[in-house]
Amino acid sequence: MLRIPGQGFRNPDDVVIGPLDLAARVDEALAVQALAFGLGADEVAVRRQIVLRHLTCPGARALGATTADGRLVGFVYGMPNDRAHWWSTVVEPYLRAQGRDGWLDDSFVITELHVHPRYQGRGIGRSLITRITDTAAEPRSILSAIDTDSPARGLYHSLGYEDLARQVLFPSAPKPYAVMGALLPLRRR
Repeated sequence: MLRIPGQGFRNPDDVVIGPLDLAARVDEALAVQALAFGLGADEVAVRRQIVLRHLTCPGARALGATTADGRLVGFVYGMPNDRAHWWSTVVEPYLRAQGRDGWLDDSFVITELHVHPRYQGRGIGRSLITRITDTAAEPRSILSAIDTDSPARGLYHSLGYEDLARQVLFPSAPKPYAVMGALLPLRRR
């Protein structure tokens, strides 16, 4: 990866990883998420409101992966975790049952991380998540991912995330999730 002064980091495929004004580019980001995660138009509309609300939280920030022509092909956003947020209230009983609910305190939560399917497997997701957590003031990071053996979960494990709770059920989500946590900085190759 090559650092470009004032722009961010360039990946081998001419993709630049850098700060993202997610509020201004929310529709582009959600188009990437819809492709990567298989979302329909109704789900995207709901998530649009959620993303915009999250961006008003203290410490929320985002990074994007853009091509040389400015097309957004990946993004990550997160924020310091707050036990009062909806996500925390859902996962807390599962973490408490495992004796791990302390992970909800003093953690940076990765809220979303998605890469366009044509750009997956090129290190873009790894660059996005390591770059955003490298700037976290918190000593650890947490996230949730669909609880299946997937490339995403493989990436998280390779970065040092471990399963804190599995088979976590979110209202209206058709599949169970795993809550994962890692000490910062994330593991490098």
